[in-house]
Order: sequence, then structure tokens, then C-alpha cells
Amino acid sequence: MGITTNVIMLVGALVLLFVGAMVGMILRKKFVEANIAGAEKSAESIVEAARREAETIEKEASLKAKDQVYQSKMVSEKEINERRGELQSIEKRLLSKEESLDSKNEAFRRSESELSKKLGEISEREIAFVTKEGELDEVITEQRRKLETVAGMSVEEAKQTLVNSMQGEARLEAGKLLKVLEEETRNEAERKAKDIIGLAIQRYAGDYVAEKTVSVVHLPSDEMKGRIIGREGRNIRAIEAATGVDLIIDDTPGAVILSGHNPVRREVARQTLQKLVSDGRIHPSRVEEVVAKIEVEVDKSIVEAGERATFDTGLHGIHPEIQKLIGRLKFRSSYAQNVYAHSMEVAFICGVMAAELGLPVKIAKRAGLLHDIGKAVDHEIEGGHATIGADLAKKHGEKPVIVAAIGQHHDPEPESVFGVLVQAADTLSAARPGARREMYETYIKRLDDLEQISNDFKGVDKAYALQAGREVRVVVESASVDDSEALVLSREIAQKIESELSYPGQIKITVVRETRAVEYAK
Repeated sequence: MGITTNVIMLVGALVLLFVGAMVGMILRKKFVEANIAGAEKSAESIVEAARREAETIEKEASLKAKDQVYQSKMVSEKEINERRGELQSIEKRLLSKEESLDSKNEAFRRSESELSKKLGEISEREIAFVTKEGELDEVITEQRRKLETVAGMSVEEAKQTLVNSMQGEARLEAGKLLKVLEEETRNEAERKAKDIIGLAIQRYAGDYVAEKTVSVVHLPSDEMKGRIIGREGRNIRAIEAATGVDLIIDDTPGAVILSGHNPVRREVARQTLQKLVSDGRIHPSRVEEVVAKIEVEVDKSIVEAGERATFDTGLHGIHPEIQKLIGRLKFRSSYAQNVYAHSMEVAFICGVMAAELGLPVKIAKRAGLLHDIGKAVDHEIEGGHATIGADLAKKHGEKPVIVAAIGQHHDPEPESVFGVLVQAADTLSAARPGARREMYETYIKRLDDLEQISNDFKGVDKAYALQAGREVRVVVESASVDDSEALVLSREIAQKIESELSYPGQIKITVVRETRAVEYAK
């Protein structure tokens, strides 16, 4: 019984142990399955988060790539625009230089035509001289025959007498003929020569271009030159492109030179550079902004100057475009004389002379004020400034008498009485002492050259350049040069001066020969 009970208890214990083992296995299986399910969910969430992060990174990379492409495109477009601007500027300069060369070629062709005409006249004179020499030979032969048969002189004595006589007469006749020919050719050639040479000197001669086509802007220090040039020369190219004026930056301390034939553009460039230097901000966009502002200010000052000129002279009803041209003369100079002030001065002189002659004062003053308006645009339009001014006046409704006076104020014989008044007033204003000046070095050199050329001739004792180089007084030795030779000498000196020197106007050559008898009382 006791054994049976033990067996039963043992079996029960085994059964319980087996049941517990089975229950544990079932619970462990469920726990493992639960862990696997959680791990799968965690893995799925990690994969999903990684996928979303990858999409975000991909979008950010795409946006950055697009932004870099856009930035590169903007930089390329900016550089292309800058290059296009530089090419346009170069094209404008080439066109301007081409026009300048065409005008120079035309002037050279006209000069060549004038020279051909002069050569023809010289050939005619040579023929006249040859004819005269033939006549002199006949006279010499006749005198030789008479001297041999009648005077009873020897051949050698007759030759000597004849030679001495004919030499004196020939030199005297040659001197007289030279004087007559000089007067004739001067009256014929003076008008064209003065107009052509004066216009050529004023526009193109090197001695005057340096004064008339440049402006100087002073800098606070030489370091500012580097800022004006800018990185790779961008700033200076921007200034030249915007103003149409060439900037010359050289070794000149504390200064920048502006070069250009258009005085208004040169003034805009000068004020622009002064504004940029004082402001300190120099870059292409700033340059364009300042140039636009200065152009407005300069245009306003031009209009105000034109209105002030008409008000000061008491003239009304002048077309606004003509007033603007008068204002532009404020920036134009001729032989260092301001054309704006010169025009007003001519207007007042014309008014005074018209009042004295009993002519309409208003018309005379109007013609005097407008006589040089062609100079406001003569660097843009081909032709002489008198013709250009007459065309502009006619275009804007000025009276025919005014148009004629403007167009004829440089003619040798103006058809209109007002043309004569304007011509006289123009000459008076230009000839006023101090109205026009020259470069000091050029002036001194010309005086020295005049005296040196005169002293090189045989028989000259002393030579003096007088009246600011407008006259040369030559003192000769009376024993070496007689009266007829003095006339020939003055002509030869004048010819050498004409061939070797360049000068405005004309130079008077005066040869002085005097004979002195000296005796001492003892």
C-alpha cells in the first residue's frame, strides 16, 4: 500500500513535470514569436526611415545641383554681357576713327588739288620768266653791238658795263615782279588757305590737339589709379564704354587724363570721375549710375546756359534746339578762347556797330550770337562750321538774312551787310589781347625759329621777332644788300618760314636797310 501510494505520487509528479514542461515550451514559443514580430516591425520602421531619409537627401542634392547650375548660368550671362559691351565699345571707337580718317583723307585731297593749282601757276610764271630772259638777252646783244661800234670801248669793258647795268635792272625788275605776283596770289589764295589751314590746325594739328581734346582730373593719391583701373581693367573699360572718352593713366603724378573730341562727353567723363573718386565706390554698375546722373545734370546746365545767353543779349523767340546748341558752346574752345563767351561778345559788338550804322540791332545781335553754332556739332557733322551753322539755323526757322550772315561770316566778300558785321565783330573778338593764347613752349620755340631762319641768310646783321611772333624785323648790312636785293631777301625769308614752320595767321617780314655817313671833327 505504501509502495502503491509512492508510485502514484511519483507518477503524479512526473505528469505534473511533463505538463509544466509542455506549458513552458508553449510559452517560450509564443515569446519567441512575439520577439520575431517586434523585430520585423522594428526592421520595417528602420527601412522606412532610411528610405525617407534617402529621398530627402536626394531632393536636397537635386536642389543644390540646380542652384549651382543656375549660379553658373548667371555668371556666364554676366560675363557674356560684359564682353558684348566691350565689343560694342571697340566697334564705336573703330567707327569714330574711321570717320576721322575719312575726313582727314578728304582734307588731304583738297590740299592736293590746291597744290596742283599752285604748281600750274608756278609753271606759268616760269614761262613768263623765260620770255623775260629772252627779251633781256636781245637787249644785251643790241647794247653790246652799240658799245663796240659807237662808244669805242673794248669788249671786256663793254661786257662789264653791260653786266653791271643789267644785273641791277634785272634784280629790280625781279623784285617788282615778285611783289606784284605776291599781291595777286595772296588775294586769290588767302581766303581758301586761311579756312583750310586754320580748320586743319584747329582740328588735327598735334600742337593744338593736346590742348583742345583733353581734360585733366586730379587725384588725391596715386593709389586711386589702381581702383580706377579695377580688377582686370573692368572699371576703366566701364567708364570708357559709358562716356565714350579715352582714359589715359600714365606716370603723371596725381592725375588722370581724359581724351576725346566731343567736349560735352569729355565734361561728362570729367564730372563722373570726380564723383567716383570723391565717393570711393568704383565698380561698373556704379559707373553707369553716376554717368546717367551726370548726363542729366550736364544737359540741364547746357539748357540753362543757352537760356541765359538769350536773356543776357535780349533776344527772344529762338528755337529751343538752337538754344541748346548755344549752351553746348560752353564746353567748346577755339585757340583756347571759349566759344560761348566769344559768341556773346560778337553779339554785343554787332549790336553796337549796327546801332552806329542805323541797321536793325536785334538782327545784328542775333546773327552774332548764332554765327558759331556749327562748332557745337562740327565734330559730328562733315563740313565747315559756317555751313553747318547756316543749315541748322535754316532748319529751325531763322530768317534768311540771319542764315546768310552765319554762312558767310568767313567769306572774303560777304553778300549780306550783316555778314560783314559778323565777320568784323568775329575778328575783333578773336584779336582782343588775351582772348586767345598758345602753349608757352610752342610760343617761345616759334620766336627762336623765326630769328634763326632770318639770321641764316647772307647779309643779315640782326633779326628780331616782334608782336608775339607776328612780325620779323630784319636789319641787313647796307654794304652787302642794296634796295632791290632787300625786296628779294624779304621774299626768300618769307618762303623759308612758310616751308619750315607752322603758325596761325600770317607773319610780316620787314627788311631794314640804312646807310650812315660818319665823320669825326678833330
